Order: sequence, then C-alpha cells, then structure tokens
Amino acid sequence: MLKPTHPPLIRPRRLWLQTALAGALLVLAGCAGSPKAPPEFEAPGALFHAVNRIGWGATAAQLDEAQRQGWGAYVERQLRADPRRPLLPAAQAQIDALSIQQSDALTLAQKIEQLRRDQDKPPTEEERRAARQAYQNELNRLARQAGHRQLLRQLYSEQQLQENIAWFWFNHFNVHQYKRELRALLADYEESALRPQALGSFRQMLGAVARHPAMQRYLDNDQNSAGKPNENYARELLELHTLGVDGGYTQQDVQELARVLTGFGVRIEPGRPKLKPEHEALYRREGLFEFNPARHDFGDKTVLGHRIKGRGAEELDEVLDLLVAHPSTARFIARKLSNYLLGEAPPALQQRMAEAFSSSRGDIAATLRPLLLSPEFAQAPRQFKDPQHYLLSGLRAAYPLPAAGGPVIVNSAPIQAWLRRLGEGLYDKVTPDGYPMAAEAWNSAGQLSTRFELARTLGAGQGLAVLFTPEGGKAPAPGSTPKPALDGVLFQQHLQARLSANSREALAQARPGTEWNALLLSAPEFMLR
Repeated sequence: MLKPTHPPLIRPRRLWLQTALAGALLVLAGCAGSPKAPPEFEAPGALFHAVNRIGWGATAAQLDEAQRQGWGAYVERQLRADPRRPLLPAAQAQIDALSIQQSDALTLAQKIEQLRRDQDKPPTEEERRAARQAYQNELNRLARQAGHRQLLRQLYSEQQLQENIAWFWFNHFNVHQYKRELRALLADYEESALRPQALGSFRQMLGAVARHPAMQRYLDNDQNSAGKPNENYARELLELHTLGVDGGYTQQDVQELARVLTGFGVRIEPGRPKLKPEHEALYRREGLFEFNPARHDFGDKTVLGHRIKGRGAEELDEVLDLLVAHPSTARFIARKLSNYLLGEAPPALQQRMAEAFSSSRGDIAATLRPLLLSPEFAQAPRQFKDPQHYLLSGLRAAYPLPAAGGPVIVNSAPIQAWLRRLGEGLYDKVTPDGYPMAAEAWNSAGQLSTRFELARTLGAGQGLAVLFTPEGGKAPAPGSTPKPALDGVLFQQHLQARLSANSREALAQARPGTEWNALLLSAPEFMLR
C-alpha cells in the first residue's frame, strides 16, 4: 500500500474557488504586462517554428501578429483563449447550422435509441434491412458533423493553441466512435467535457470526462455495479488519464477505484428508476449521466493509501481531487504535454512544468507557460508531423485564411477520408491510449508514399472543388473556387528561407503549378513542425 505523498484533499468547491482565483490572477498579470520571451526567439526561423508548432500550421497572418506583438504577448493571448469565441462568419455559420448544435445530447441519444429499437419491427426482411441502414446512417451523419466542426475550428480559428490542445485532450481521453452508439455522443463529449477546459482546469475536465456517457460507454463503466465490478475505466483512469503506468498505483488500487465507480452510468429513458426510500436522496442525473445508488457499493474503500468513506457519488470527487494532487499526475501530464509540443523535453523543463501543475492545482495554461516561454522551445529540433498536422498544415498553406465572408471549405468529407487513409482517422483509434505522436509511428515508407500522393492531389487543385461544395449540392462553376496558393506570402517570406539547398534546387527546376506545389508539400522540411 502506498504512503500518502501529496497535499491534503481539496474539496470540489474549494478546488473550484482556488482554480478560479488562480485564473483571475493570471489574467490580471497578463494585463499588467506579458512575460518576456527569451532572446532565443529572435533567432532566424525561431518564431516561425514556434508559431508552427503550437497550432495546425502557421499562416502569414499569424506570423505577422506574433512578430508584431512579440512571442511573450502572443503566447499570453493564445493561453487566454475563449473556447466560445466564434470563427469568421462563413465558417461559424456552418457550425451553427449543424444538428449537433441544435439538439442536446439527450435528445440525440433518444432519437438514436428509437431508431435502434425500430430495426426489427418491420414485417419484411427488406424493410428491416432498410431500418438497420437508417440507424447506421444517422450515427454516421452525427459523427461526420462532429468531425466537420472540429476541422473547421482547426483550419480557421485564430486561437490555434486552443484547438491544438483540445485535440491533444481528446487523444489523451480517447474514445472509439464505433463502440456502441458513441457516434451520437462524440459532439457533446468534445463540446461539454473537453473544450471548455482545454486550457483551463485539469480537475474540472477530469470530472466532466468521468461522468460523460461517451467515456462511461467506451470503457464499460455503465456495467460496473456492486457485486459485478468492471475495472476497465478504473484502470485507464489511473494508468492513462492521471498517474501514468509508472505512477505508483497497485492492482488493489484499481479494484478499490472500480468500487468507487459503481453506480455511475448512462440513462436514456426519461425519468428516474424506482428506488428504495433510503436511496432517493442519493440519486443523481444530469442529461444522459446517471448515478444510481441501487448499483453502488457503499462499503468504505482505500485508494492510494487513503480511506474513502462509502457515501455515494461524492466518493468519486474525493478520489479525483486525490489524483490531481498526486505528484505522479503532475509529472505524467507535464511529460505528455511537453512531448506533444516539443518532442523529448529535457527533464529540467518537465520538472518546471510539473511544479507549475502542482502549484496551480492543475491549471493547464500555467503548466504550458514554462514550456512555451522557454529557450528549449525556441531551440527545439523540429518534429515529424503526425498525419492530421501534416494534412491540415498543407490545407492552411494551400488555402490561406480567407477574409470575412470569403470562401471556406464547406465539405470536409474528403479530408476525413484522407485522414483515414493516412491511418489517423477522426475518432478511429480503437484503444484508449490514443494515437502515438512519436516520429517512428508515422515515418514508414507506406505513410510517406500516401503523403506524396496526397501532395499531388492538393498541389493540383483539380477535383478539390468538392471541398467547397456542400454534400449533395451542386458543384460550383469552374474557376469560382480558390486554387492552391502555396507560392504566396507564407512561402516567400517564411517557408523559402527554411528550405535546404536541395529542396530549393528541386523547386527551382519544377514546372510551375501542380509539380511545384506537390514538391513543396513533399519536401522534408514541410513534413516537420
């Protein structure tokens, strides 16, 4: 059994107040004067690489803004992003029109459940097949909408750090879309559990994830009840979400945490179950989330050497406070964030980030600040892009952010299909550990061959009118859609100077247009961030 090695427990309300106060102080500090960036950011190319690394591909407008404000001020603005801030009108209008924005998760889940129940009702096999197909079609439509919303934000948001870290957290708290009816839950999972705290409170995000039906369904905790324990979520909560595999927990801790998690689940039906009088006051429901005391183990538990008194849903909050305050969680989150944005970060920098996580009680912006303002970040070797960063940076370079009202991508189905071909489909990772970020996971010959093929497609621009055509809509008139603009300001003022002599020579000999564009997108330097 582990001995306590962390500060006393912090109750949820006290934790919230402390986090809110810390956030307010950070905002005031930012208003008083942004932290100075080290001089290393003034070296040729350092600012370009830094801006490129924190988002989905640097644009000329972003680079101009960062140069004008200075890296320290630019970082502070990115760290204080508002997840509710709308995109430019042409992109935001698309998001607002999505049905996932029009209905809450409970309404969507009830509709899907009705379609599921209707599958076997028709009298003929042909009608039953049609009903089964309608059920799958609706699930697929909801998942595509969630992906379309995510891609619009990544492509067009000025708050690139917010969108980059929101994707990081989905990967950290990964769920697989084809588990049960998760395709109907993805949009709400991103919107209500992850994005609000992507740069905010890790503790609040952890609690939202723990109670969200997507996580409950994915890791089978809705089947976890007293006398019939299911340890799936308890194990991943310790190993992947907080302490890390080497965080010092034991199999007994997993078993005890699984007991804490009994009774937490999902309820689609309206109303509440029939309960014994002594359980009525302990029942909890919010949307699809349910805590059913009739399924809960009310015995006392011991997690990481701490006695958790059996009393109901509040036990989970006590354990989550314990996990966030544990030094192993600080080290694990600091290491994972730094490796995502920097590659293999030096131990001393990881330690500074872990200390910031602990002292701020899990404030994510405070944890990132020592990294983003460090000389190590300015001088870091460039990382090989995973498929999504490669594809989106190519699109952002080929189709620069349009002025308000200008043409934006309206059909992301081809982009979602390309990501699947590249092996990093949205919501497609089956296992809870998420997609790997290490170069060796993505730099195979097969991966590069697919990227070269994609580079030719993006570089040609031919056939890409579909990106600017609504699904099922009429194709725009020839010449009315934007053409790839890879040789524009971004290349001339920033990318060109970053290329090797071999890459510059190859581009100089290439025919303008398709061949030149494809070579730039295939250049080794473009594969890195």
